[in-house]
Amino acid sequence: MKKLSIIGGGPAALMLAAEIDTEKYQVTLYDQKKSVGRKFLVAGDGGLNLTFNSPLEEFISKYVPREFMDPIIRKFTNQDWINWLHVHEIPTFVGSSNRVFPEKGLKPVKVLNKIKEYISANGVGFQLDTKWTGWNEEGHLCFEGLEDVKSDIVVIAMGGASKKVTGSDGLWVEAFKERGVRVEPFRAANCAFGVDWNNSFINTYEGTPLKNIALTFNKHVSKGELVISKFGLEGNAIYALSQKIQEKLLKEETTLIHLDLKPMLLIQQIQDKLKSSKRAKISHILKENLSLDRCSIALLKQFSDKESFLDMDLLAKTIKSLPITLHSAEELDKAISSLGGVSLDEINGNFQYKKIPNTYAIGEMLDWWGPTGGYLLQGSFSMGFVLAKHLNALEENE
Repeated sequence: MKKLSIIGGGPAALMLAAEIDTEKYQVTLYDQKKSVGRKFLVAGDGGLNLTFNSPLEEFISKYVPREFMDPIIRKFTNQDWINWLHVHEIPTFVGSSNRVFPEKGLKPVKVLNKIKEYISANGVGFQLDTKWTGWNEEGHLCFEGLEDVKSDIVVIAMGGASKKVTGSDGLWVEAFKERGVRVEPFRAANCAFGVDWNNSFINTYEGTPLKNIALTFNKHVSKGELVISKFGLEGNAIYALSQKIQEKLLKEETTLIHLDLKPMLLIQQIQDKLKSSKRAKISHILKENLSLDRCSIALLKQFSDKESFLDMDLLAKTIKSLPITLHSAEELDKAISSLGGVSLDEINGNFQYKKIPNTYAIGEMLDWWGPTGGYLLQGSFSMGFVLAKHLNALEENE
């Protein structure tokens, strides 16, 4: 029986451990924390969004790079993941926004415990509170406080570099660089972006949500919600475009986004509503005739000139396309996920390193991206499932 070592205890590693054939492999899962699945539990803050309920082609289109994620998701789709959860007594429901959650009353820790119980029943051993430090001269695995481990197959799933408290700290990078593996620098993803608010605005509106808006960046449109923070703007509408915004900020110090404060109305409809009002004060017209809240009106005042605010035609256009300058992404450790990681050129189509024998990589430590809404968890669980099927199918003499 071959010895298989899994390093890391996040979603990708957990799915691999659940699906690996333990009649073929003696499996040990190592994690530097005292418990596994900490990033999984962080994802559950405010509701554990497991995946997104949409047609497969639309679902796959959200990932970057699509050509890498496409075959992975097709082999373990969002519906496959939902079915897997139901088989393992984790019922789900689809929320009003098409996000998929565990059935109400089933807390994230209970979901994680059910998965862990299944992994233990599968015969996988856990070696926790054990930090991996790299390889020795013979290529064996090195851990703090343990003898070096000789393993026939190694799967490393140590996550990216956001939320360090969960163990996803990116400190594994140097060990891979020493083996000649190219690692792209980590950057924040699914994160807030900085805006230079005036003091009066942010003192009044910090923490205020902007609901049912649309955000446009370089012809890409995202609908949803934003929240005004002291740093800038956060929320699912901007998270969905964070990868594209970050690419632009690599080349330029600032970049523009445009907010549509009334995405359900056409410019002409807004103009008609503004001009038909019998009220004299613009702020009252915006509130009564367009149902704009105080925060949205204050945004219009900060980011438009006096002429645009007082001219009904120009004001309508501004409401549909309010320009806001972003200057930077929030710091990496506050981000939901990270860009960067092991270059996809360093692995083959089965996740195996080209430069490190019998060693594989899955999960967020690879350089791919998905938006919030269940795509991140789905991508990681899909990788774990696909790799398990590949390893299970290997011949004994390989």
